[in-house]
Amino acid sequence: MKQTVKNVNIRGKRVLIRVDFNVPLEKGTGRITDDTRVRESLPTIQHCLAQGSIVILMSHLGRPDGKRNPSMSLAPVAARLGELLGKPVAFVDDCVGEKVEARAASLKPGDVLLLENLRFYAEEEKNDAEFSAKLARLGQVYVNDAFGTAHRAHASTEGVARILPGVAGFLIEKEIKYLDGALTHPARPYVAILGGAKVSDKIAVITRLLEKVDKLLVGGGMSYTFLKAQGHAIGNSRLEKDKIDLAKELLAKAAQRKVEFLLPVDHVITTSLDEGSPVQTVPVGKIPEGWEGVDIGPETRKRFAEALKGAKTVVWNGPLGVFEQPRFAEGSKAIAQTLAGLGATTVIGGGDSAACVQQLGLAGKMSHISTGGGASLEFLEGKVLPGIAVLQDAAASQPAVTSPR
Repeated sequence: MKQTVKNVNIRGKRVLIRVDFNVPLEKGTGRITDDTRVRESLPTIQHCLAQGSIVILMSHLGRPDGKRNPSMSLAPVAARLGELLGKPVAFVDDCVGEKVEARAASLKPGDVLLLENLRFYAEEEKNDAEFSAKLARLGQVYVNDAFGTAHRAHASTEGVARILPGVAGFLIEKEIKYLDGALTHPARPYVAILGGAKVSDKIAVITRLLEKVDKLLVGGGMSYTFLKAQGHAIGNSRLEKDKIDLAKELLAKAAQRKVEFLLPVDHVITTSLDEGSPVQTVPVGKIPEGWEGVDIGPETRKRFAEALKGAKTVVWNGPLGVFEQPRFAEGSKAIAQTLAGLGATTVIGGGDSAACVQQLGLAGKMSHISTGGGASLEFLEGKVLPGIAVLQDAAASQPAVTSPR
């Protein structure tokens, strides 16, 4: 476990917090359409303010490719954060340099400052040492609370923590608790549900989970490569031909380890994703040429729900159909509703599966919804996340906090 912000002396100190304010903005207006990530940052920010700290926040937004892009400015986020905190949040239109350092130095305990988009500088994603040092000059203690970027070794997620004493915020602490718990000491029966488009995106996590789970339920586009490996006709459904042999190996490994590996037994199919295209439901192996599977069928929904009965730990990563279209979202909706009614620890692995649960209004009924799609997947794969690895271990003594500059 990592040292957290609640265990270090931050009173009167400038606390530099890496948050994940990569929120969706409405084109043209700059209005935030989903402020979930801003809300998730509040516990850490409020704790620091309650401790009499000066809070300096840094984040990226979008992919400006190292160039200043007004449409990706964090200014609207400063305004929304101020509303949520109930106090003004200052904003500076840069993230490094003399102007920013002067602004940071002028802050008083209880003040909050948000820096401009870090990715306006190419040096951020390159983890440039000089850029990291410029960021580090703004604070005295570093807190990483941006789990969604913890799998990237960038200046603000890894470089700064090599200069300032680095600790985890409450959001990262929560992510580690639930994701690590699902890997190291899950309550059993332990069931994993995997969806999404490609087997290739989930090879490592399937391999790792087959060593941990009691049951593995697979749907979404990736299921058709497994079904093809079993000899089923899949029509024009998504297929990774070069992964068929791998799919056979994974199915064999599941059988060897006595892991119940459930694939769809029926499908919702269509000729195209265009509105008005014909839709029907067919059994497994009966998808005709020219048609593609776009959701699990009603029998599969029942079978998956039955397999989840009695589960004590469930991890779900990836939707089970093209959930963006309501007519192909019934499978994902059924699974989400089943999970909401389980007396189990339910961990939703970020990305599209998190969006699905939130759209259905069931987020409050899940134990944990990860804020990082790629980061949560890599964590479940067993990879070391550089933005977390660089933080101080909980067993370490309290870090020495530098005196104000």
